Order: sequence, then structure tokens, then C-alpha cells
Amino acid sequence: MLMQYLYSEESGRENLILKDSDYRYIVRVRRHKKNDIISLRNLKDNILYNYKIIDIRKREALLTLKESRYLEIKAKKELHIGWCIIEPKNIEKVLPLLNEIGVNSISFIYCKRSQKSFRVDLKRLDKILLNSSQQSGRSNLMRLEILNSLEEFLKLYPDSKILNFSKNYTLSKDIDSIVIGCEGGFTQDELSLFNSKDIVGLNTEMILRSESAVCAVASNILL
Repeated sequence: MLMQYLYSEESGRENLILKDSDYRYIVRVRRHKKNDIISLRNLKDNILYNYKIIDIRKREALLTLKESRYLEIKAKKELHIGWCIIEPKNIEKVLPLLNEIGVNSISFIYCKRSQKSFRVDLKRLDKILLNSSQQSGRSNLMRLEILNSLEEFLKLYPDSKILNFSKNYTLSKDIDSIVIGCEGGFTQDELSLFNSKDIVGLNTEMILRSESAVCAVASNILL
């Protein structure tokens, strides 16, 4: 998939210089030439900046700003997911899908059945999200955080739902925050933290992996 824009934290300045990987992508991969117009974002102000390439040198390209316009591209509503931590490589595979679906933020939680040896690298995940946003056109970055327990999560997000094996199939568009378990699900102590009305399920006989469940929930609520 081609990038819809190029990220640069300096987007908005009158003149820019592209170097290194940005230069290689624009000149060597996309084969842009002098006088071409390319789009950039800084992912802070929801503005799409269109720059003209005024010169291409051996290792850098010089750009000048020609036009800018406000263009916010995001989901129609905000969804926050509490995701009990699973193997990081599996999180990395699914994260671009959640980003494209439009999940606003994710709290990674060390639940009782999360393996404590798993370490989530937020900087690495931010790079994955950045690449996904450039390709999908999304104009803001997903917010990420790490929490030590479900109790800590509920202090911050007390109105959250929780996905479990329930006949309460109410994955409505009104849900703003929902918790997804890791492999093995939740302990009874963790489930007891929620009111029965806040425990919801998916209408399927299949046993879903955590990765499948989080994508199913996000799709049901946002799409």
C-alpha cells in the first residue's frame, strides 16, 4: 500500500529538507521528481501540507510549502481498549489493523494471566503506528499506555465493559471503553470487579484468540 502522506514533525515550515529514509522513500521508491507535489503531516494539528519539490540532490530533497488545509481523518467515535498483555510480537502484528479500524487508544494491562516476562516496547509500537497512519491516511496517532493491573485500569476508566463468555451480546456503538483478556482469559477475582451488566460477549461458538477478539470487538463498535 502506498503512503497517503509522509510524516515529518517539521511539517508546516515554509521550507523543508528531506534526508535519509524519507529521501530514499520519496526519490528512490516513489520516484518523485523536481516540481512534483507531495503531502506531509506532523500528526499534531490535523493539517495536510502540500509541498513542491524544488530541488533533488545526491542525498537530500528540498521542499517548499505550496498549500495547507485542515483535513481530519479518524473514526466516527472514540474507542478505548484495555488489552491484557499477550506476546509482544502478536501485539505488533495486530496493532496496524486496530489503527486502521480507528481505535483511539489502548491501555496494555498486566492482568493475572499475562506473562510478566512480556515487555511491551512503546517506542517500537509508535513506529508501527506511524507507518500504519501514513498508509491509511489517519491524521492522529493512537495513544498507548501500560498499566500494572486491572484494578489500576478501573480506577482510571471505571465505566469500562469487559469481554468474556457471556450471552449478553451488546457490543453497541455506545461502548466507549472495553477490556479484552489475554490467553486463558480472566480470573474470577478480576471478573468480580465488574457488574454483571458490564460483562459482554460475542455471538459465536468459536474460541477466539486474544488477537482475533480485539479486532472483532473494534470492528463491531467502530465500523
